[in-house]
Amino acid sequence: MNKKLYRSSTNRVICGVCGGLGEYFGVDPTIVRLIWVLIACSGTGLIAYIIAAVIMPLNSDENL
Repeated sequence: MNKKLYRSSTNRVICGVCGGLGEYFGVDPTIVRLIWVLIACSGTGLIAYIIAAVIMPLNSDENL
């Protein structure tokens, strides 16, 4: 099984980064979002989210 990390085009709130991470690791994206908020409180999480949103490609294979 060849898994690739993509931003989600269906399970997105802002850019789909947390939805894509949730789909990749097989967990609920809400849990990923909560963890990301905790990381963002340290100051580096917001910068990491912006970088991930720019670097991760959008999954165009998902059904819209």
